[in-house]
Amino acid sequence: MATNAATIELQTGDEARETTAISPARLIGRRFLRNKLAIAGGVLLILLYLSALFADFIAPIPYTDVHEDYVFVPPQLPRFLDEQGNFHLRPFVYGLDSALDMDTFRFVYSEIHEAKYPIKFFVEGYEYKLFGLIPFNRHLYGVDEPGVFYLLGSDDLGHDMVARVFMGARISLTIGLVGVILTIIFGATLGTISGFYGGGLDTMIQRVIEFLMSFPAIPLWAALAAAMPPNWSPLQRFFAISVILSLIEWTGLARQVRAKVLSFREMEYTLAARAAGASDARIIFRHMLPNAFSHIIVVATLAIPGMILAETALSFLGLGIQPPQTSWGALLKQAQLVSVLLQQPWLLIPAFFVIAAVLTFNFVGDGLRDAVDPYSL
Repeated sequence: MATNAATIELQTGDEARETTAISPARLIGRRFLRNKLAIAGGVLLILLYLSALFADFIAPIPYTDVHEDYVFVPPQLPRFLDEQGNFHLRPFVYGLDSALDMDTFRFVYSEIHEAKYPIKFFVEGYEYKLFGLIPFNRHLYGVDEPGVFYLLGSDDLGHDMVARVFMGARISLTIGLVGVILTIIFGATLGTISGFYGGGLDTMIQRVIEFLMSFPAIPLWAALAAAMPPNWSPLQRFFAISVILSLIEWTGLARQVRAKVLSFREMEYTLAARAAGASDARIIFRHMLPNAFSHIIVVATLAIPGMILAETALSFLGLGIQPPQTSWGALLKQAQLVSVLLQQPWLLIPAFFVIAAVLTFNFVGDGLRDAVDPYSL
């Protein structure tokens, strides 16, 4: 039975349906949308970045505020039932009373049932700049003074862990993106040059890559981070760490792009372009990189979790982000003692955010890899 050449048949399970010819980008999008795990990871990833973007709005108090009277406060869960069993439509928390434990020399907190503090939403608080531009003083939640509400507890200086976690997300999540952008620039450029021109230039680039890959990652990162001047601003330190993290990561991408370009170099369309008098730059930017772009995007997506873990490791070792700035790795540095974990287990909460970010990036990366691979099921 004759069919229109402008139609293709898409098979989904046992059903087949006809549709008009679509571009490869739309085909990749449809294949990606069929991966439920990748979609769930993408949604969670968007939520993580939105929470980092609106960290000041979510945080009830500034993440740098020190409260010596509320050190190591356990997480306070919102309540709807009071001690008498009465139900309250608006959630509330009790006031806190502290006492010094003479055995452990730590503060022990007890609830003051006579003092109830309703949790209010979209309350006024400290002023900040929304998106770094718009003066704003509204926050997601809060309680009236003298009440306090530490949803995720507090640390050794009385910092609110909610504020610290979401402000730390700005550093940890952004440093992965910046590091991967630099990785793509270094890896795609040098990998393409190495595979396209070959010869002595290829040999030199490959020896440099092997030299960098021979170093253990953590000692090299630690040495480079320790060499940074201590008087650098947080912004300078941030970009320096991004460059440090990308110094090693670009080597793997360069090797993979080189292999792709070596195969593209012998393709008919490349030989035809060369025979037609196309310049090297046109062949590279018109034929080589566009064909390798889908692979580069997938590799970059899967490399972001490694960047996040590397920044976490550097900050955990005290060589990354320094106070008063914070990141997930800097927060986990407080939880490295067994005694702290036994008595203040809520300090491990940033680890769950690291795990969530790494898993979501991996899910999205796997979904993209399957979507761009025409032979995947």
